[in-house]
Amino acid sequence: MARKIIFATNNAHKTEEVRAILGDGFRLVTLRECGITEDIPEEQPTIEGNALQKARYVHERTGCNCFADDTGLEVEALGGAPGVHSARYATDGHDFEANTRLLLHNMDGVTDRKARFRTVIALILDGREYTFEGIVNGIITEKPAGSAGFGYDPVFVPEGYEKTFAEMSAEEKNAISHRGRAVRKFAEFLSGLKN
Repeated sequence: MARKIIFATNNAHKTEEVRAILGDGFRLVTLRECGITEDIPEEQPTIEGNALQKARYVHERTGCNCFADDTGLEVEALGGAPGVHSARYATDGHDFEANTRLLLHNMDGVTDRKARFRTVIALILDGREYTFEGIVNGIITEKPAGSAGFGYDPVFVPEGYEKTFAEMSAEEKNAISHRGRAVRKFAEFLSGLKN
């Protein structure tokens, strides 16, 4: 029987990615299914802090096992920006195209294009808190390429590849992505509990 766990996100792309990686052992429950329709606060100065804040918010309202993630794109030449502000880099409201335009504008003429995506998953299970991190290194392109994925995927080429995340299939991206790496650590932890 699949174990029920709440994923503290309203992002359908993230839910699809995580569901594909987690497999059949778990039944992901969305915030809407729990009756949580408000925006969950993300007021912490770090990616870890935001993930934990979101998980705690959902746990306090439902009393159920839950997890949340937060992801940031950290660009070396920009001192780690946009980082914790990745989703709201250009505006207050998750405008991926505006965020990407601002990033490329800020990188104009910059030769060091090293960057990394970092995801932290915060899990609250039976009242205890755990975190899992996934990182993928790469570079920022000079212009967007590809139409798959979301967020900064069209301008990020992972190390060892010649195409952006947005040019990859979901399977290709999930195999190497920051979220994929964090979710696999998270899934291994959960499956270890069942044994």
